[in-house]
Amino acid sequence: MTSEHFDMLIVGAGISGIGAAYHLGANCPSKTYAILEGREAIGGTWDLFRYPGIRSDSDMYTLGYSFKPWTQAKAIADGPAILNYLHETARENDIERHIRFRHMVKRASWSSETASWTVDVETGADKTVVQYTCNFLFMCSGYYSYKGGYTPEFPGADKFQGRIVHPQKWTSDIDYKGKRVIVIGSGATAVTLVPEMAKEAAHVTMLQRSPTYVVSRPAEDALANKLRAWLPAKLAYGLTRWKNVLFGMYFFRIARNKPQKVKEYILNMVKEHLGEEYVAKHFTPTYNPWDQRLCLVPDSDLFDAIKTDRADVVTDHIETFTADGIKLKSGTELKADLIVTATGLNMELLSGLEVIVDGKPVAMNTTFNYKGMMYSGVPNLASSFGYTNASWTLKCDLTCAYVCRLINHMDKTGTRQATPVLNDPNIESEPWLDFSSGYVQRALDKLPRQGTKAPWKVYQNYALDLVALKFGKVEDGVMMFTNKASDQKAATPVKEKAAA
Repeated sequence: MTSEHFDMLIVGAGISGIGAAYHLGANCPSKTYAILEGREAIGGTWDLFRYPGIRSDSDMYTLGYSFKPWTQAKAIADGPAILNYLHETARENDIERHIRFRHMVKRASWSSETASWTVDVETGADKTVVQYTCNFLFMCSGYYSYKGGYTPEFPGADKFQGRIVHPQKWTSDIDYKGKRVIVIGSGATAVTLVPEMAKEAAHVTMLQRSPTYVVSRPAEDALANKLRAWLPAKLAYGLTRWKNVLFGMYFFRIARNKPQKVKEYILNMVKEHLGEEYVAKHFTPTYNPWDQRLCLVPDSDLFDAIKTDRADVVTDHIETFTADGIKLKSGTELKADLIVTATGLNMELLSGLEVIVDGKPVAMNTTFNYKGMMYSGVPNLASSFGYTNASWTLKCDLTCAYVCRLINHMDKTGTRQATPVLNDPNIESEPWLDFSSGYVQRALDKLPRQGTKAPWKVYQNYALDLVALKFGKVEDGVMMFTNKASDQKAATPVKEKAAA
């Protein structure tokens, strides 16, 4: 089987993959690359999800790239606006021609002899297998399975006469105008769906087992818009970005150190809209703020929908689906024409990639995560994984820049292999993500581990990561640079001049 060779293969053409391609072009301009995208379009999450009201749950001054200012008025942007932003970024930086669509990566095998990965890829509708080789493999395929979201097995679901749909599988033929809708869930997707669907539905009920912290923020950042009117776009964007980063870090720190104080602050904001009794029953979680991700609603749209009786919240457990709705354990029956199961995602590390190093399969859940991006004992492979407590892109930008530093250091030292090696007997094992959300807890046994100190500790802290990844030493005693080209008799694969 013949194969094409590139200096880097980037897997995924979403927000992470487009960012990775930009950084490689800016910092390693001589390197060739291709982006392998399993779907037929760029955008990742922002192209996949089509449910009503799809939007960011982070402000675009931090969810946007560090190198491309967000210039629209709305800081909490809708999905189509974000998708357009990604298309603009790809066009402006000549990234589109490097993308290979309908290329699903299945297996990657590392050879120390050739210092390269051989990647097996299924292509097209008939899933023909082709091979690529590369010196560095950069996984930018997100954190969840694109095959489908998580839906529990609800008793009696087959009895329901209406339609049941998971938001990840939303299609344009779903009609909810003038209909009774139940949205099961209380996370970011649910709080987005409810106020948007309530504009046209007869009524929307958000059915939750337990409450979530919900915070309202203005859809527009007034200071950001003023700065953009007064200052050059890049400077205004940078100032707003840092303002939001620092506030987010401050709020997270206070939430960790004084959880009761932050809990009271959040609940008091909601009480102003819905009253003490409603908030006590439906918006007061049993856990502390930031043990799970907070839900953001722009301009109080969820609260407004509830106040005008276009929507309501029910906190209860499902006993069974019925022919025309859902019967709850309290005995109440909710009538519905459409049920939306906003019950979460299925986490998937590296898109389920099978990893083999020098002929030996690697169980990724036994590896330790290095600096939140690489894996112990696995050479020349990184993954882009964002923050749980801040915007995804903040960490991805840092990761992409660090990978470029790593590649340039290998070129400078004449080495072809960079491997994080765990040789500290004092490092203890901890779960990779310290988060109580259901989608994380369901996947913990499939995820890598983290250690108890740097560089194996995942701090979820932008300031610490900025110092470590942008200014810290690449040669830190843990990342091992080996496999000098002059020591190898085997020829490296022939390099393509450019991606098609």
